[in-house]
Amino acid sequence: MRFLKTLIWVTIIVGLIVFAINNWGPVSVRLWGGLRLDTKLPALVVVAFLLGFLPLYLLHRTQVWRMKRRILTLEGNQRTSAFPPPPPASPPPSYTAVDSI
Repeated sequence: MRFLKTLIWVTIIVGLIVFAINNWGPVSVRLWGGLRLDTKLPALVVVAFLLGFLPLYLLHRTQVWRMKRRILTLEGNQRTSAFPPPPPASPPPSYTAVDSI
């Protein structure tokens, strides 16, 4: 699984590098109040990617952390529960042959 995750990240980075090399040009972005931002296109793409990716990634990591804490709490409660462990099973009774009358 780790190999697949690494492969996906390497593919994204290589694609971003190829995109940056082929599209290295100035871009003008109009902001609020008449402000203009002059930047290179790859920088704008990286910022847009991070604005979309980071909040959802942080939300995902927070939920995973909360679920792990919850599972550990439930497992700890199960170990120290108020119910005593069941007694060991007793061996079956031994049967003796009875003479028929």
